[in-house]
Amino acid sequence: MKRLFLGCALVLISAIFLLYSQEEVHEFKGHHFVASYSGCNHEALSDVETLKKVMLMAVETCGATVLDAVDYVFHPDGLTMVILLSESHASIHTYPEYDACFVDLFTCGDKCSAEKFDLALREYLHPKQIAQKMLLRQQTVEVRP
Repeated sequence: MKRLFLGCALVLISAIFLLYSQEEVHEFKGHHFVASYSGCNHEALSDVETLKKVMLMAVETCGATVLDAVDYVFHPDGLTMVILLSESHASIHTYPEYDACFVDLFTCGDKCSAEKFDLALREYLHPKQIAQKMLLRQQTVEVRP
């Protein structure tokens, strides 16, 4: 009985040692969607107030959580808007004089859908030409105690 007790104690101590000696590993990743839309509907692109609402709706539709938003209007109807997300950020920079804009969405993890974000903006802006790219940012990091 004494040997059984000592054997169990040794196994328990070994397990505890192994648990504390291993460093925790975290998958550090995000998705960065960038796009250029040109040939956009001029009225949609120039309606700054509606475009701000569409941007907020697009990030919510994609599954992101809006923390705050800031924008600047270049008179009369150019817009730069950055939306701070719990998952990271989204932005739009418009050039109504060229019927064009740049958009991006960077989100950490896998919960958000850049495709839904893109679709919501396309449905509103009706761009004739689209150049887009999805960048996967990924790295394994060791978490230190």
